[in-house]
Amino acid sequence: MSTRVLTGITTTGTPHLGNYAGAIRPAIVASRDANVDSFYFLADYHALIKCDDPTRIQRSRLEIAATWLACGLDVERATFYRQSDIPEIPELTWLLTCVAGKGLLNRAHAYKASVDKNVETGEDPDAGVTMGLFSYPVLMAADILMFNAHKVPVGRDQIQHVEMARDIGQRFNHLFGQGKELFTLPEAAIEDDVATLPGLDGRKMSKSYDNTIPLFGSAKQLKDAIARIVTDSRLPGEPKDPDSSHLFTLYQAFATVQQQADFRAELLAGLAWGEAKQRLFELLDNELGEARERYHALIAKPADLEDILLAGAAKARTIATPFLGELREAVGLRSFREQVHVSGAGKKKAAKTARFVSFREQDGSFRFRFLAADGEELLLSRPFRDPKKAGVVSQQLIAQGADALELRADEGARFTLWLDGECLADSPAFAEPEALDAAMLRLREAVASLAE
Repeated sequence: MSTRVLTGITTTGTPHLGNYAGAIRPAIVASRDANVDSFYFLADYHALIKCDDPTRIQRSRLEIAATWLACGLDVERATFYRQSDIPEIPELTWLLTCVAGKGLLNRAHAYKASVDKNVETGEDPDAGVTMGLFSYPVLMAADILMFNAHKVPVGRDQIQHVEMARDIGQRFNHLFGQGKELFTLPEAAIEDDVATLPGLDGRKMSKSYDNTIPLFGSAKQLKDAIARIVTDSRLPGEPKDPDSSHLFTLYQAFATVQQQADFRAELLAGLAWGEAKQRLFELLDNELGEARERYHALIAKPADLEDILLAGAAKARTIATPFLGELREAVGLRSFREQVHVSGAGKKKAAKTARFVSFREQDGSFRFRFLAADGEELLLSRPFRDPKKAGVVSQQLIAQGADALELRADEGARFTLWLDGECLADSPAFAEPEALDAAMLRLREAVASLAE
């Protein structure tokens, strides 16, 4: 069984060299593993928590989408989509909000940091705190749980959010699963081995410090940024210490082992800083040149990017739509075919009918159960790769009617359901032929009741 890995990219800025080395490049390499089912999304709902500039958010969505594609993300292999194109995510966020404890959210690092800062400055503890910031962990939990991700690559500062997703998913399973694990409980994949690049001043490369190197700026912009890297005052001919040089650290992140060894030797031999910066520029320009051209071609055709992202959303929704239907069923948001009437001393009782219940297996396939009015399982479908197939089959069975059902008893004391020459579902096993016959009759009666 493949491992499902999910990563979100918040759309609040333009990707820089540190983003590329620390997140984009390793994620794209990982997505090529045949044993990994990769989901990458633009977290544009999350961006609204941090940014209230619509122009910046829209530009960032475009730039980040173009960056991932220019760097080689294969959208045929991976599922690449915008969070805001999956309407099931905000609906799931509400379902999870209704089971998430406020005490759990009170402990979220971002919320606590905002409260602590307000207290230090004498403000009201919740001054400036939006519900978006407070409930951010629930939205992140919905992102993860919607697609039942097994692993979520994060830095150490994000581990808490994955743990919260586990806690919320586990509580939902307990309340509504009826013994079935509706949600896979995710694990944080810690990225300790991913490169953290220094910026121009030696601190971590970050827009917050204004010390970034542009990823897909022009060659001149790249060269100008590298020229501003802070170095020591050693003159040409004086030995340089590679291990204390931010410039050498940047070079290491993109060079081969042999290139690193040669560059180290040249620095120790007194290579001038100006020449060293030229070497770094040539290395990066060679690494990024082709991707830069693809990036600008994509930016110039936003309609093509739109088509790619909408196709990715459609792919993602083949999972999200039927799964949300199962979750709605689990919490009681069901069809009115399950009528409620009053009996006895004013108590309400559900007059249940037979029903189809769809669900997703761990391997990504889809099935349905056909349950009698009393909850007895009458049929379990064979796996479907396409979630729509399960719904189509159930509607065909109802439309054709009970008398048209093709049921075949086998020697194993069970029967199978066939449609258009294809075996689609199996009954439970029965100890006696009489019980088998009775079960086939119950199935026909249950299907007939749905057509009434």
